[in-house]
Amino acid sequence: MTLSHDTAGTGTQTVVLLHSGVCDRRMWEGQFHALAAAGHHVVRCDLRGFGETPLDAPHVHADDVRDLLDHLGVERSVLVGSSFGGEVALEVAVRHPERVAALALLCAAAPVEHDAGPELRAFFGQEDALLEAGDVDAATALNVDLWCGPDAGPEARALVHAMQRRAFELQLAAPDEHGAQPSGVTQGDLEGITVPALVVTGAHDVPDFRVIAEKTAALLPDARRVELDWAGHLPSLERPEETLALLTDFLSGLSAPAAAGR
Repeated sequence: MTLSHDTAGTGTQTVVLLHSGVCDRRMWEGQFHALAAAGHHVVRCDLRGFGETPLDAPHVHADDVRDLLDHLGVERSVLVGSSFGGEVALEVAVRHPERVAALALLCAAAPVEHDAGPELRAFFGQEDALLEAGDVDAATALNVDLWCGPDAGPEARALVHAMQRRAFELQLAAPDEHGAQPSGVTQGDLEGITVPALVVTGAHDVPDFRVIAEKTAALLPDARRVELDWAGHLPSLERPEETLALLTDFLSGLSAPAAAGR
């Protein structure tokens, strides 16, 4: 199965946008067309169990992304991942290193084991209880409240609500055996990722993600660490233009041979 996706632009540098676990490819509306207009070939996709991509079989998200690149005829790309999408981007870089030219990780989750802090543990406990009680609307609202930072306006919050609600619909209806398979990525694997990496966090995010970012940046040999003093967990939705500028600056700093995408 090919992931549902959109493409734009005809540049030689391919940029693949990977969404967070509370969103789908619609979260990149503020960057997708602008990056294409800036001269990049841009791809955004719905991972399996999100947006327009069904949760229809056991899978490894990183392999699904590799298969999408094969479908599009893309040899190497810059992967931009938000939260869960950042975790997937790192897994692609480990499992299929020849396909990755660079990484931009926005409030990324960890593909290796992480001991959740008290705030995150409390959130997951509340979410599980609400879902077990069948209150999907309350679980959706809980996610919007936690993951949207102070600069997320009503439109952004409404979009996150719609995207998270859609993810719950797909995932709760799917058999357990159709879930994602373990990636097997280790800390040693991350140390072997040699491509340039931008590791970004938000000052208003859940503390776990700053801890994860510090560990990730320390493991990656060619990482640049940035903290956004205004951001929560979803900077691309909270301040789209500033996030676009951050990504554009990172992309412009990549050498053309290393970042050639097609």
